Amino acid sequence: MSDTITTHRAAPPTMRAVVVTRPGDLAALEVRDVPTPAREPGWVLIAVRAFGVNESEVTTRKGESDADVTYPRIPGIEGVGVVVNADPDSDLRPGQQVATLMGGMGRSFDGSYAECVTVPANQVIPFESTLPWETLGALPETLQTAYGSLSTGLDLQAGQTLLIRGGTSTVGLAAATLAKELGATVIATTRHADRLDSLRAVGVDHPITDDGNIAATVRDLAPSGVDAALELVGCTALPDTLACVRIHGTTCFTGALGGAWTITDFNPFAIPKGVRLTSYAGDAGDLPPEVLQRQLEAIGAGRLTVPVARTYRGLEQVPDAHAALESGRTTGKHVVVLDH
Repeated sequence: MSDTITTHRAAPPTMRAVVVTRPGDLAALEVRDVPTPAREPGWVLIAVRAFGVNESEVTTRKGESDADVTYPRIPGIEGVGVVVNADPDSDLRPGQQVATLMGGMGRSFDGSYAECVTVPANQVIPFESTLPWETLGALPETLQTAYGSLSTGLDLQAGQTLLIRGGTSTVGLAAATLAKELGATVIATTRHADRLDSLRAVGVDHPITDDGNIAATVRDLAPSGVDAALELVGCTALPDTLACVRIHGTTCFTGALGGAWTITDFNPFAIPKGVRLTSYAGDAGDLPPEVLQRQLEAIGAGRLTVPVARTYRGLEQVPDAHAALESGRTTGKHVVVLDH
């Protein structure tokens, strides 16, 4: 796709996309010419400029997703780009910068691993920025999850102490930068001692190595317990995380990097006395445009850091991004940038 999009004329009839026709290994990610999606009323056609690569898309490629994922499917649960067209009475205009994420994108309908994507208007977030597309592409899902966890999940306030269990994940790194911008003290964990500097680089006050039992170490730093804890490792770590939290403090379960989403024979009395346990799973509506805009301005001013592991150019490099993500050897987001 060429200047057709940037001059805001109609999209060409075909586009390039990554299609998964059936679950499999990296070879299942096939780059094809496919029809450009037709926009339905209430939906928005977006020319994709960049997208982050997520564990969810690896799961979709492998056929391990929920039943709402059908094949063939263009994966991609998030993306940034510019509006091609929208409903005439929409607030969105051709050429406007937008982000989109979640809401079934890349799962129950085709997603962002393509030159164009159509999504419901209610999951489109407009913004204005001169940041490069590779930076913008790292943000939507990570920022929405981190912001939603800290605000809706934890109601984190300035002056409070936050524990992030799984701190070198993309959400963990984003949550640390948001919490520091808010004025919180941050303790964050990593299983790898050689990644402690990655935590310090985003402003973490107390990076600690996670051996599975960190409650005593955290209590040395916060004797009464932390005010808030963000659980990203999963249910195997959750009891120990709860033990780090003060009476009337809150733990928010957001992720399960360790793969354990449930606790067998859960006993509510395993929750320490007076400690609150909640969860967070949200969508585009949990990231208001003004919040996204504020974070973009903070990134531009150098107050927030965007952890990008590597940038890939073109759809042909999507398998490389999947392989790097699965290797687990890097911290930060893997971002694919498209040239229109």
